[in-house]
Amino acid sequence: MEALHRDARRLVPRSLSRLLGEREVQVLEEARRFPPELSQAVAADLAFGQLRPETLAALDAEAGRAGELLREQRVTEGLVRLGGLMRIPADLADPVLSAGPEGYPAGVVREYYAFVAASLDKIPVVLDDPPALQLTRKDLPAYWQGLVDRSRLESSVIGTELFTNGRVVDHRRIDYRSPVFGVASLSYSRAATAIAATWLAVWREARGDLTRTPSPVPVHPSDAPPIPGAGRAPQTATREQQ
Repeated sequence: MEALHRDARRLVPRSLSRLLGEREVQVLEEARRFPPELSQAVAADLAFGQLRPETLAALDAEAGRAGELLREQRVTEGLVRLGGLMRIPADLADPVLSAGPEGYPAGVVREYYAFVAASLDKIPVVLDDPPALQLTRKDLPAYWQGLVDRSRLESSVIGTELFTNGRVVDHRRIDYRSPVFGVASLSYSRAATAIAATWLAVWREARGDLTRTPSPVPVHPSDAPPIPGAGRAPQTATREQQ
């Protein structure tokens, strides 16, 4: 979550990035304190791949409360609440949480997250969906459901690759050539982009400063930065640069 917070901030206006960065500890604590009843509703819906209307309404209300605080000039409280909204897209973009009611064999989730943690320095963060950064708050419920749809498509890869011949695969035995790396890379960038998109939609409605927004720079296979220990990174998406 710390890495996602910092990478998502690279996609928003510099003023907002600075304000959230100054409150990083409080923001991450706010994300951890996300209302348990809402977390449970999201978890139950993710198991079946569809966010219920009442769950989407509750998530939207949570975003609305952050905007209200900002409009009331309760700046610090509003920014912390805004930052804590990262929990919503982070969960929805996580393919493990969208695995379905059957889940994974014991040990698979542990090895997947261990692999992601060990691979963060090798994952190229790309702008997953440029139009998402222009969304308004009323667009967020449909966008959030779209995150679930995409995450669910990748969930099976984790179970297939990390459980073979009846045994859990140690994460240290896989590398950037594995489909697991592809899933981890795509889902991480999807989460970072979705967090920024969620923040921006609420910030925009609250009439926050939108100047000095970083511009994504296209990266092609021939000029993509190399992945440490992996030669050239075969990326064709865009990498956001400060």
